[in-house]
Amino acid sequence: MSASTSLLARIIPPLRSGLISRSLSSSLNLRYGDDPGRALDTKEVPMIKDFGKLESEIAHDNALKGTITLPDRDESLVEISGVPIQDHIKGRSVRVFRPAKSAMQSGTAGVRKWRLEFETRERWENNLMGWASSGDPLSNTVVEFAEKEDAVRFVEKNGWPYWVDDPKERLPKPKSYALNFSWNKRTRKSTK
Repeated sequence: MSASTSLLARIIPPLRSGLISRSLSSSLNLRYGDDPGRALDTKEVPMIKDFGKLESEIAHDNALKGTITLPDRDESLVEISGVPIQDHIKGRSVRVFRPAKSAMQSGTAGVRKWRLEFETRERWENNLMGWASSGDPLSNTVVEFAEKEDAVRFVEKNGWPYWVDDPKERLPKPKSYALNFSWNKRTRKSTK
């Protein structure tokens, strides 16, 4: 007698008498009032796929199993952004770029992300204080992406005209420690 049959032999009498724990009955897919011997007579134990779901959720999941057709351009992104469409989004071009290194930093770790920048609109200046103002909600928007392709895909999805500014890659000059001690006028220090 194998170990699995001996285990079933120990489980069947409590099952038939109705003395079964709740966790074991839920693992055997039994409901309250069902015959526990019926689950053991089957060859396989049925899997619980929709455990804890309502009937409406199961019907919704079954409806989604079919083919879903996506439109080429997602119109809903523009409509729910909260920005007035006619004033600020239509006819607006976007620049996709990687920002230049700041003069206050020596490394290039902070300039690896790609950004979106909308073209600037009219600004006005307060005569008394000299503050500049704009009614443009997209003027100070900063959207960053890890890859250029992601930024371009986002702009195309929203239907904005765009152009890409590819950064000029600077190749580092090869330097050696010996150049600090070379005998030429550039590295020679005067003693005066």
